[in-house]
Amino acid sequence: MRPEIVLFGDSLTEQSFSAGGWGAALADTYSRKADVLVRGYDGYNTRWALILLPHVFSSKRAPAVVTVFFGANDATILGGRLGRLHVPVEEYKDNLKTIVNHLKECYPTSLVVLITPPPVDEEGPKEYARSLADEEALEFPERRNEVTGLYATKCLELANEMGLHAIDLWSKLQETEGWQNKFLSDGVHLTPEGNAIVHQELQKVLNETPVSAAKLPLDFPHHSKIDGKCPEKAFQYLSLLSSHYLI
Repeated sequence: MRPEIVLFGDSLTEQSFSAGGWGAALADTYSRKADVLVRGYDGYNTRWALILLPHVFSSKRAPAVVTVFFGANDATILGGRLGRLHVPVEEYKDNLKTIVNHLKECYPTSLVVLITPPPVDEEGPKEYARSLADEEALEFPERRNEVTGLYATKCLELANEMGLHAIDLWSKLQETEGWQNKFLSDGVHLTPEGNAIVHQELQKVLNETPVSAAKLPLDFPHHSKIDGKCPEKAFQYLSLLSSHYLI
């Protein structure tokens, strides 16, 4: 059976299988080697993610990898129109810890990778609000990059404390001049170029582990290994595997 890679997060994960998405790119990288499963939930924060845990991760089969990509909604400004999504930063860290502990308890062998929320282009949502003549949205911003950075820091702190792999997306995207328009489509969500950075950074992490795509075998023989006159020979190992699992 092919290993599974589960992507758990908010809309940044839900949209990862859209055109140019990082999840789709990951599935391509692991084609015929691992199954990439998307478990992304638009608008969700870590508080709501805790409710999902026993339902999303109900299988007894351990995923090879689980990415945990929350924080963009937790970091919304309390009092704004998206204030119901807000989770205090210390609670955010505690919730992430609970998620990781649950995964480790259920799947001790799974590799857990934390991803920080990306930076926020505060002008992006403002431009959208101006286009709608939405004065309330202009007066009460929903997100601030500085605040989101605090959540990114807590995510990295937890990864360090628990010995986990982590991707500092908040810092990585801001290394490039003009990141606001290059990597973000609306000030919050990722462009294809932004998605490419997530895929690139995740690949760097996975390439250092036993679940690197380069180290995993194909699920079935490559066509070059199949004899056209007697193709069954290339698949004889399958009957041996079946016998092994029936014992």
